Amino acid sequence: MTDPRLYCDQTLSPAAEIRLGRDESHYLISVMRRKTGDKVRLFNAQDGEWVADIVAADRKGAVLHVGDRLRVAQGVPDLDLLFAPVKKARTDFIVEKATELGARRIRPVLTQRTIADKVRIDRLGALAKEAAEQTERFDLPEIFEAEKLSAILDAWPADRVLIYCDEAGDALPMADALRDRPTQKAAILIGPEGGFTPEERDRIRSLPLALPVSLGPRILRADTAAAAALSLWQSQCGDWAGGAQPRE
Repeated sequence: MTDPRLYCDQTLSPAAEIRLGRDESHYLISVMRRKTGDKVRLFNAQDGEWVADIVAADRKGAVLHVGDRLRVAQGVPDLDLLFAPVKKARTDFIVEKATELGARRIRPVLTQRTIADKVRIDRLGALAKEAAEQTERFDLPEIFEAEKLSAILDAWPADRVLIYCDEAGDALPMADALRDRPTQKAAILIGPEGGFTPEERDRIRSLPLALPVSLGPRILRADTAAAAALSLWQSQCGDWAGGAQPRE
C-alpha cells in the first residue's frame, strides 16, 4: 500500500512535529483510513519530500513526526497558462491538468466571448493542491484572480513569449512553431468557446513576442486545447524535453 502524499506549508526538517489542519486530518484518518504508526509523505517546494510517522490520530487531528528526506525539491518550467473560464466542470479539468502538466501559473482571462465570469480561486486552489499531491509535483501553481484580456495584454512583459491558439488564422502547427526555438519564459493562451473576436486577435498579434499556433485540423474544446497545448510545449521546450528543473 502506497503511503499517502500530502502538501505541507510548514517547514520540513528532521524530527519536526507537524500538526495537520482539520481538512488534512480528516482526509488522512477518515478517508485514507490511516492510524498511529503509519507513514505519510510530506512535501513542499522549499524543503522537498520527507517521510513522516503518524504519532497521534484522534478527534483533535493528526500529528506527524518527520523522519528522513526522500527527495530534494525540483521546480517546473517558467510557463503560464491563460484561459477563458468555461463551465464549472471543464474549468476544474483545465486547472487539474495544468497542474499535472507543469504550469507554474494559472490565470483565468475574461474575453469578450467568455461565458463564465466568476471564478472561485479557493476552489481552484484546492483542486490544484490535490493534483500536485497525486502527481509527484513539489510546488503548487500560483492561481490568479480573473482579469480582462485587455488589461493583461496592456501589461504584458517584454521577455515572455505569448503562444496563443488561433484556429481562425494561418498559424503553423504548434510543434513546428516551437521547433528550434530557444527555451524562454512562455505563456499559453486558450480562448473562449466562441473564439477571440477580430479585435482581440489583432491586439494579441500586435505583441512583439506573440506566437500564433494551430492545434490541428479539428476545432478543440477549450479544456482539450489547454491539455494539448501544454503537452506539446512540455515535449518541445519543457521538462519532458530536458529533464527536471532545479528549484530557483
